Amino acid sequence: MALSPDQRAEARQIATELAAIARSGKVLPGTISSRRTHCGHPGCRCMADPPQPHGPYWQWTRKVAAKTVGRWLSADQAADYEPWVANHRRIRELLGRLEAIGIATLEADPRATRRR
Repeated sequence: MALSPDQRAEARQIATELAAIARSGKVLPGTISSRRTHCGHPGCRCMADPPQPHGPYWQWTRKVAAKTVGRWLSADQAADYEPWVANHRRIRELLGRLEAIGIATLEADPRATRRR
């Protein structure tokens, strides 16, 4: 079954954006987050009133074999790699749009033998 002209145009736009991300090679799965901690030592500034926690400490986390793994990053690394993580999120969003086009095409196929 052929795509409609609107679907073809959207697919071309998605392909263009995916190609641009692929050419950059800057894709990183997971999340980069900052953490602040309290050490709990009496007299430390993190225990003062008001508390002043330690940090920020930057961490990159991702899933590997259904387990969360992480790595500590410097502030410079976190700033450098955040766009890479954003690219990964964008790829997933674009893939979802392509899948929606495929689903809509299949659902509109008049050759279906049974309908819901």
